[in-house]
Amino acid sequence: MLFAACGDNADDKKTTASTSSAAAAPAASSSSAPAAPSSAAAETSTSAAASEPATSSSAAASPSEAASSSAAPAAPAEKLKVGLVYDIGGRGDKSFNDAAALGLDKAKTELGVETKELEPSAGGENREELLRQLGEGGYNFNIAVGFLFGDSIKKVAPEKTEIGYAIVDSVVDDDKAKFANVKQLVFAEHEGSFLVGAAAALKSKANHVGFIGGVEIDLIKKFEKGFVAGAKAVNKDIKVDVAYITQPPDFAGFNDPAKGKEISKGMYDGGADVIYAAAGGSGNGVFESAKDASGGKAGAGQKWAIGVDSDQYNLVDKSLQPFILTSMLKRVDVAVFEAIKEYSTGDQTGGVRVFNLKVDGVGYSTSGGYVDDIKDKLEGFKAKIIAGEIEVPEK
Repeated sequence: MLFAACGDNADDKKTTASTSSAAAAPAASSSSAPAAPSSAAAETSTSAAASEPATSSSAAASPSEAASSSAAPAAPAEKLKVGLVYDIGGRGDKSFNDAAALGLDKAKTELGVETKELEPSAGGENREELLRQLGEGGYNFNIAVGFLFGDSIKKVAPEKTEIGYAIVDSVVDDDKAKFANVKQLVFAEHEGSFLVGAAAALKSKANHVGFIGGVEIDLIKKFEKGFVAGAKAVNKDIKVDVAYITQPPDFAGFNDPAKGKEISKGMYDGGADVIYAAAGGSGNGVFESAKDASGGKAGAGQKWAIGVDSDQYNLVDKSLQPFILTSMLKRVDVAVFEAIKEYSTGDQTGGVRVFNLKVDGVGYSTSGGYVDDIKDKLEGFKAKIIAGEIEVPEK
């Protein structure tokens, strides 16, 4: 088996930027979905591989099939009512929340479910309250978008086991009996990030790339480790700059475009010519910085940015599109839709569902055609990861 190493290089440098304001936690992922999402069902696992409830560090490379010997909630007799609580930023964030919204919209259209959408207050203190509100309002299946709902799900789900729940980006507990009504939807972000890391290295003229994470937590470090491994699989001597916008418990790094622009400017000025932003709304600042560093013109010598979660080429202003090389697709829309579909068709078991490359749960975008010339190489890496010939690090 080949191992894609991502060890520290003497040339690699890692910095952490902090903001002066301890803003409330926004959507804690970098993520929106492709225009034509896959309908693949996720692989499943019966055990949580995450060491912390607030992160999704389960091993996605070889998940086992989920099973639940515990009693699951009975199938709803009436039309399924699905509630969804976004994380801060809500629908319209052009990333993580919008991906969830796309999956919900598809379920409403194709499955005919009734839906209700809620968003936490600016501080996010009412996450638990909103989940309770949905249950008390007769919603049979309720979805929490983001790992920051972990504690709320732990409190609410066991109270009314006849109600089904799902949480995105978190393994809340490995107690299958206690959480038999909770579908825990996690992703192999490191696998998708490997592919865009390889793309960055293949496109870099300076042999110097960068990674910017929103907040330095285990979840986002999966993106970093995969990106570095992919870049070094192409060129073991490539220089990789790494920076995080904030440190926990300050989650403002997921929604601070100004800081994303400032940090990326420093990287571009320092010689990097491709930067991957796994920083939610902060990534918009990185896209603007790529344009500025290119003198506003695409072509020879231009700088590139890589988006995350959604195909961000299709979400940004047209003036920024020529500077988005690709995006690491984290198909939250697929996870949300498949969870609703499972529940609506009688599969109301809980457990961990892992969305990896094998089930098209993560991937990379091709909008703009900027990776067409290297697609064969990226697909080669993808095939080796799926076959187990490359093991992508996540820590």
